[in-house]
Amino acid sequence: MKLLDKKIYLASKSPRRRELLRQVGVEFELLSLRSDPGRGPDVSEDEHPGEAPLAYVERVAREKGAFAWKVLALRRMPLRPVLSADTTVTIDGQILGKPANAEEAIAMLERLSGRTHQVLTSVALHHIDLAEQVTQVSNVRFASLSRDTIKAYCATSEPYDKAGAYGIQGLAALFIEHIEGSHSGIMGLPVFETAQLLKKAGVSFL
Repeated sequence: MKLLDKKIYLASKSPRRRELLRQVGVEFELLSLRSDPGRGPDVSEDEHPGEAPLAYVERVAREKGAFAWKVLALRRMPLRPVLSADTTVTIDGQILGKPANAEEAIAMLERLSGRTHQVLTSVALHHIDLAEQVTQVSNVRFASLSRDTIKAYCATSEPYDKAGAYGIQGLAALFIEHIEGSHSGIMGLPVFETAQLLKKAGVSFL
């Protein structure tokens, strides 16, 4: 059944996710969770001991969505589908999060240089009695990067709000020799898989 109100809630502050949803004509309202005092203990983005990257990204995306659904009730907002997502970069079985400073960013990019790593994006959808999730995994191969190139890139603002210290949609596109998977998934929201989830909640496209 199609929704009369086609708008959804997006439980994410990522500008890349907003851009991708607009690209396919999805109307959304941002649902801010960080402003809620309860968010901290409800949705932990810290890794659990022994937690694999796949389990981590799926847990964080799922918990963000579940908590966002609770927030709707607490704020007495109209019930619409809630979309949440999380993206992580992993190499050698370890998660590379968002670098806190240039030193961390340089170390991450030196580790990725000349190698293939994985980008995992998990998307969760909550709506009334519907709770669905899908995870997309892409392989990304970096060219060999000189230290001067890495330092020049890290002198820009681009690496610091992104897992793995790079964004495929920006200057770092110059580093990428090959991808196997989803370009939009690497950006933070796999469009095809997301559309399939939204259709289950009655959101129509073409």
